[in-house]
Amino acid sequence: QVQLVESGGGLVQPGGSLRLSCVASGRTYSKDAMGWFGKAPGKGGEFVAPITWRGSRTYYAEFVKGRFTISRDNAKNTVYLQMNSLKPEDTAVYYCAANIDAYGVLTTSLSAYDYWGQGTQVTVSS
Repeated sequence: QVQLVESGGGLVQPGGSLRLSCVASGRTYSKDAMGWFGKAPGKGGEFVAPITWRGSRTYYAEFVKGRFTISRDNAKNTVYLQMNSLKPEDTAVYYCAANIDAYGVLTTSLSAYDYWGQGTQVTVSS
């Protein structure tokens, strides 16, 4: 069993920044690929960025490339999402997810992830 707890969301003006954190507990975390996903109002969930177990490979959705950065600190069992140059269309609930024992596998498919956090709301508005 894995527990994931996100934090760092909030209300920010367009052009601002936020850093989301996701702390994992409950089992060995370091062999798991992790990902961030977003669910905007009235839309289905979509991937934002996954990261491999050592953090050596990442991938980004087109709409966040150059603005968001995913990273992880395995010593702290934490994965981060640095969000810069935020836009109103980034408004969503952001979830982190664990793809258990995925090691170096990167996947953007929601169904590949085994555990999910409760989500943290990000609202970008003036």
